Formats: sequence, C-alpha cells, structure tokens
Amino acid sequence: MSGIIGKKIGMTSLFEATEASIKQMACTLLQVGPCVVTQVKTVEKDGYNAIQLAFDEKPERKAIKPEKGHFAKANTTPKRKLVEFKKFPEGKYNLGDTIQVTDLFKEGDTVAVVGTTKGKGFQGVVKRHGFSGVGGQTHGQHDRARHPGSVGASSFPSRVLPGMRMGGRTGNDRVKITKLRVMRVIPEHNLLVVAGSVPGAKNSYIIVEK
Repeated sequence: MSGIIGKKIGMTSLFEATEASIKQMACTLLQVGPCVVTQVKTVEKDGYNAIQLAFDEKPERKAIKPEKGHFAKANTTPKRKLVEFKKFPEGKYNLGDTIQVTDLFKEGDTVAVVGTTKGKGFQGVVKRHGFSGVGGQTHGQHDRARHPGSVGASSFPSRVLPGMRMGGRTGNDRVKITKLRVMRVIPEHNLLVVAGSVPGAKNSYIIVEK
C-alpha cells in the first residue's frame, strides 16, 4: 500500500457532461501533502521495508526533545501526523525527501481513503441500527416509540445473546472507503478532489491510498 497523508477540507460539486445530459456530482476536497520522509525502514535493520511520512506543521515549542531529534535527522521541522507505508518501491525515496500530490495521483485514478468517522456519543437503536421503534402510540403504548423492544428469551437461554443490537457508543470508528475516482488534481494548492464522500469531520486527518 502506497499512499499519502492529508486533511479533509469539505464538500463541493462538480458537473460532468455526457451526450444525454449534465450530471452533478458530490465531491470531497482533500488537502494532500506535501509529506516528508522522516524514516526509512529496511529488512536488514527493522525486519521489513517501509517509509514513514510526516504531515502538517507543528510548533517547535510543542515538540518534545525526542521528536525534535527524530525530525532533525530528516532535516525538517516538527510535524503533527506520522504514518508508515509498506508498499512504496524499495529505494525510491530517501530520508528527507518530500512527496507531493502529483507524485502519486492523476485525474482518473481510483483511490481508497481511510479516516475516522464523526463521534456521535451514546445513541439509541433507532439512530444506531435503523430500528423503527415498537409501533404506534395506541393500545397502552406510552413513551415507547424509539425503544428497542425485547432483547432476549425467558427461561431459556435466560441471558442476552452476544451481538444483540442495542444502544451504545456510535461513530468514532476507523473506516476505509474504496473505489473513489480522482476528479481533479490541483498541485499549486496540494488539493485532490474525489467523487463521493469520505469519513471524518472537516480538518480531520485522512490517508489516501493508491
């Protein structure tokens, strides 16, 4: 897996013309790179091949001493986000190299985006699992419209079975969206426009895999 680190900027629309009509497409704007190679791992030293990329400037005063030394080896300033990638061509990038959006992507490519979904806290079964509730408000029903209903049997098995869909923490999950088409590459602003939506809130970190 080769890829690059970025941020989700927000949503926009692009128009795609066909012979029959003009189609409006929902797209996501991603700020991708530039990323600095801050570590190169090899089979001889580490047991596997990989490179570590760093993204997003971090104030010098907020970096601890080991971080400053780590980034100084790559001759770069402290960064906020570090990610390791294992499928870059061996020997192509060296310590301190910078990877731009145009080095990996072009219009028409298909990519996968990894991000963390928005956290929604504790939610009931209607919002969390799409339940419809227990029915209408008649026949003695009182304040039960969004309740889960029965969750288990009586004397057997006398317990709630594992995997029962109930209320609980929702969101804040690591999710990968695959087969997203690259609609535009804007190198002067390090921007990537992909068709469709990607997980995460605005300004959250994402990983774009090729």
